[in-house]
Amino acid sequence: MPTTSRARYDEAYFDRWYRSPRHRVRSTAELKRLVGFVLATADYVLGRPIRTVLDVGAGEGHWLPALRRLRPHIAYQGVDPSEYAVRRFGRRRNVMLGDLASLPTLPLARSYDLVVANGMLNYLEPAELRAGLPHLVARAGGMLYLELFTEADALRGDTSFPARRSASWFRRVLREAGLVGCGLNCYLPREQLSRLAELERSL
Repeated sequence: MPTTSRARYDEAYFDRWYRSPRHRVRSTAELKRLVGFVLATADYVLGRPIRTVLDVGAGEGHWLPALRRLRPHIAYQGVDPSEYAVRRFGRRRNVMLGDLASLPTLPLARSYDLVVANGMLNYLEPAELRAGLPHLVARAGGMLYLELFTEADALRGDTSFPARRSASWFRRVLREAGLVGCGLNCYLPREQLSRLAELERSL
């Protein structure tokens, strides 16, 4: 997300959208189901249990406890531009300060079995998204989970996105970034296409 908007992602923001029963986007049970689905899908696609996760736009690192309940020894690295989130949860949940644009300069591993961008891509301007997606693909040694919403989707939560785009626009941008879809927001880098049967591909 743009540097100029980082101050917006303070404690009050996370209290409202992650903890408030009235406003939160997902309950603990919903997050548990999502993480379980993504983990199982990545295991299936790679043909083995995944060992490493990069979570870009990690916020307070909510994925880590859910992942560790299923895979206690999984190696998790979060990245988020919120100074509040990193100050409070950085050490406990392994979240470092940064954003999509800064990924090439951060002290990260060369690749990860699973790369996650859960919701944060929707806040980027089109040029930022196009420029940033290759940074995610470059770190993907396996599957990516990229949550994106089109102009046709009914949404809840913080929807202060730039102008929303069509599904065809997103598909074109994802293809340009070298991604192949395998359904339900899951993608593979094109060089790993052989992991999927032809009808498992959605892009």
